[in-house]
Amino acid sequence: MRFAHPELLALLALLPLLALWRGRRGRTPAIQYPGTRLAREVSRAARSRAGAWLAGLRLLALGLGIIALARPQIGRGNAPVEASGVDLILAIDVSGSMESLDFQLDGHPTSRIEVVKRVVSRFIEARPNDRIAMVAFAGRPYLVSPLTLDHEWLQQNLKRLRVGLVEDGTAIGSAIASAVNHLRAQPSKSKLVILLTDGMNNAGSVTPLAAAEAARALGVKVYTIGAGIRGEAPIPARDMFGNTRIVMTRVDVDEETLRKIAEITGARFDRATDTASLQEIYAQIDRMEKTTAILKKFDRYDELFGWPLLAGCAVLALELGLANTRLRALP
Repeated sequence: MRFAHPELLALLALLPLLALWRGRRGRTPAIQYPGTRLAREVSRAARSRAGAWLAGLRLLALGLGIIALARPQIGRGNAPVEASGVDLILAIDVSGSMESLDFQLDGHPTSRIEVVKRVVSRFIEARPNDRIAMVAFAGRPYLVSPLTLDHEWLQQNLKRLRVGLVEDGTAIGSAIASAVNHLRAQPSKSKLVILLTDGMNNAGSVTPLAAAEAARALGVKVYTIGAGIRGEAPIPARDMFGNTRIVMTRVDVDEETLRKIAEITGARFDRATDTASLQEIYAQIDRMEKTTAILKKFDRYDELFGWPLLAGCAVLALELGLANTRLRALP
């Protein structure tokens, strides 16, 4: 159990001060009179408990609201578990060409990015004991998810992956450098990067081969996958009027560079020209070396702020209801 914003709990200390201040003024009388001497004498002599109840309910609602703002959370627990000694980063191309409709799902033409997401999702399911991270790249790389054993959360981030989140291009070298940088300080026995792209390096400040040399120096294997058919592929394009049409566009994968990257780092290169071959490539990688280690698994925390917020609203509604019905103050 923890609070996301524990510093807000300090506001609870103000509640006794507020109650004391209200007490010095006197409790709110159940019956209010015009400003006459008799009213003052009655107010001093016999204060009704009704006003105190209403003030107490209001302070309780305020306290519950403060607790809700502090965001109480409960963890699903953490415990030592036997996990794979493999730290793995999935580097996925999200450039514009990944919208090409040359793959199929369930017999229907489907974009490369959607097929890759389906295949990668199954790959993640097949390796529940690996710490897996995800880097997406186009004109530059960005971290989708850090290394984690919480694969449910990883899958949610994979679903959000789409083309157009960053400027277009294919920064293969920078993507490898970013992935390697996230692995360099990890004590794992095996460090892997699985990079999938459908283009040629044309962006970024790091060349692919320089990034591969850095990966080898840090003991990181980079498996490379070239996706897409050879020649021309159908790609959706929008004209100046906002209409979408399919155009045939020349596509090419720099197989030579991808092959050299894999060779330098002691891995392998594969070419996927359809959904079946892509699935088989990831299945082959799944059968690679696996080691075991005892790791501490930290599950994500569930938010509990809704409960005190709901209780506070209920108490406030009760206070308002009593103030306007049974404990109503008469003018």
